[in-house]
Amino acid sequence: MSTTGANADPLAALGSLPGVAESVESVRKSVDRVYGHRVMRRRSNEITSEAALRGARGSAALSGADWALEEVRRRSDFGVDDEARVVGAALRLTSESGQLLSIWRQSPLRVLARLHLVAAATDEDEVGRPRQAGESVDEPLIELPLPAAAEVSGRLEGLSELIIAGSSAPALVTAAVVQGELLALRPFVSHNGLVARAAARIVLVGSGLDPKSVCPAEVGHAELGRAAYLAALDGYVSGTPEGMAAWIAHCGSAIELGARESTAVCEALQRGAA
Repeated sequence: MSTTGANADPLAALGSLPGVAESVESVRKSVDRVYGHRVMRRRSNEITSEAALRGARGSAALSGADWALEEVRRRSDFGVDDEARVVGAALRLTSESGQLLSIWRQSPLRVLARLHLVAAATDEDEVGRPRQAGESVDEPLIELPLPAAAEVSGRLEGLSELIIAGSSAPALVTAAVVQGELLALRPFVSHNGLVARAAARIVLVGSGLDPKSVCPAEVGHAELGRAAYLAALDGYVSGTPEGMAAWIAHCGSAIELGARESTAVCEALQRGAA
């Protein structure tokens, strides 16, 4: 995560890994197809709202609450059990993310703290700040070795510096690194997966790749499956060029599937079926 010397833009360097440029181009074409749909010109707010709901459902599914879309749509009480609380947290994060776009480039750590506060929805001392030495993490679906609190602090600072400095890297690369780093670090005592995916969404929207937030990568990640998600994350954690490229490609595939989902919504609206 160095931000000095010859490697002043390490995110851009990732863009030159084998296969990454192809993933970037494929994502761009998928996103362009959605934005070029005639329904988007007249009913983009409806597509955005539907993408938000489906994205929240997908993110919750990856965190162990795999509810049917219609169940998420009809429910109003999200505090009755653990799964309901996960779904509620995902919905709150989706709503909150759009309010944090202007802050992200100036203070990403502040945004991450806010995302965790919104997800946790409590006022306990450990909420809204990186975990400290001795604090445990409730993230049972990610079984990677847990970095020490001191390492977490240093790497979060490094990630923040990269975001603030800016990069010539494509949005796909930056979003993949943000998500992968947060999943690997699990900087908070809970809800790290939900926060990581919300942060990646902020990158994709704020970069201009998906300004109306109609290509929910969370939908794609859920469709590809939790096992594939975790296997790709192993590649990111390995730090090898092959592993990093595979993780970026996986994130690209997820965005494309999210774009396909919203294209299907556009088609349904055009037919009068939704």
